[in-house]
Amino acid sequence: MTLLGTTLDPRDPAYLEGRGATMQWLAELEAALDEARAGGGEKWVTRHHARGKLLPRERIEMLLDQDSPFLELSPVAALGSEFPVGASVVTGIGVVEGVECVVIANDPTVDGGAVNPYTAAKIRRAARIASENRLPLVNLVESSGEAAPAGSIARELSRLTADRVPTVCVVFGTTSGDAAYLPALSDYTIVVRGHAKMLTIHPQRTGVEVRATPVVPAGPPGPADQLAEDERDGLRLARQCVRRFNWRKQGPSPRNTRPKEPRYDTEALVSLAAAGPAGFDPREVLARILDDSDFDEFKPGQGSVLVAGWGELHGYPVGVLASPGIWLSPAESQKAVHFLQLANATATPVLFLRHPGEIKKSDDADVRHDAPLVHAVAKSTVPHLVLTIGPEPGGSPDRADQPRFQFSWPRPSAEPAAADDGVIDPRDTRTVLGLCLSAVHSAAVAGAEHVGVFRP
Repeated sequence: MTLLGTTLDPRDPAYLEGRGATMQWLAELEAALDEARAGGGEKWVTRHHARGKLLPRERIEMLLDQDSPFLELSPVAALGSEFPVGASVVTGIGVVEGVECVVIANDPTVDGGAVNPYTAAKIRRAARIASENRLPLVNLVESSGEAAPAGSIARELSRLTADRVPTVCVVFGTTSGDAAYLPALSDYTIVVRGHAKMLTIHPQRTGVEVRATPVVPAGPPGPADQLAEDERDGLRLARQCVRRFNWRKQGPSPRNTRPKEPRYDTEALVSLAAAGPAGFDPREVLARILDDSDFDEFKPGQGSVLVAGWGELHGYPVGVLASPGIWLSPAESQKAVHFLQLANATATPVLFLRHPGEIKKSDDADVRHDAPLVHAVAKSTVPHLVLTIGPEPGGSPDRADQPRFQFSWPRPSAEPAAADDGVIDPRDTRTVLGLCLSAVHSAAVAGAEHVGVFRP
């Protein structure tokens, strides 16, 4: 066991200044989250409730096991754009009848539930996470807006079915465009009696009102497996479907079912979030997220800028590659390639801890030295997780090559990067990464025989 130490002094003025900056960014993020949770506003939420209908997060809460966590994905998508914050859909990972599932829930209070480019991208990302990690997908559908472009949502659903990943669709109300085809594309279909309508022609807009022509008659609408009496009954039937999946995880269970908490206070992560790349020490972060602050560093005397090593997070073995800046030296690239080779040989997921802020290149840094590492990452088949700290400069390479999950800490301006699955409070890092590691183990964790060997 190699225990990590810490040199942070809570009384240091720089520490206090960094904490103040991050708390301001978190306040901006919380304001954006409140805007997303508000849906279409008080008027439309009240009208929705008056019809005896539930909001998307209320539907999700009733679907999930009691007191189980829900990892919401991209909750402030579309922030800074012309479209509503949250992109009129809620996506995330939660536990239903003991089974980890991806859940997608339309928000019909937002501009009639219209689907915009951010909505389509958010739903595609959620469906891709379900497919890559072998997670059943539950669609809670009520979307009476314009269609998503080019059948993208339907295409992702078809891939899930081909991979034998179960899909459930609950239709709560008027559903049009591509979303109208979801019941037929899902393995299990539930519709709410008297409310569900599938419209295969896009609705026409007149001011704020939505007029759809023609209307498919309500009755039993097409390929319904079960009719629910109301929304709560529909969610009960959805839970019943998941219970009968007879679902089993293919990946290994946690090595330790009662992991020890880190030895250091996570409050310090709030200050670390404001650190620049030159003063960033990833060991300070690892000491506050790894089980028992236990970290076995790999080749500590070679390529000191890049930190690599092994630990556990919520009982799951994990490898860590962490570095500030953009370019690596030959020694650091060789170290990273060797580390990835070992991670794949042992089928160990890898966490990329990145601080991509602008720093000067070292004298021996050369873009050519990055090529073997880029090649090794591309060939790596173990799950990759990415945590980005600090602002993302233009042109910064992403060495994680389409990670299973990618989160970031808050940065000046709460607007999330396009690739983020969410901007998170630094103090929630351990919990978020633990949920991600549990999700990726729903699928088998495969390694690669060869990920390339660097020869300086």
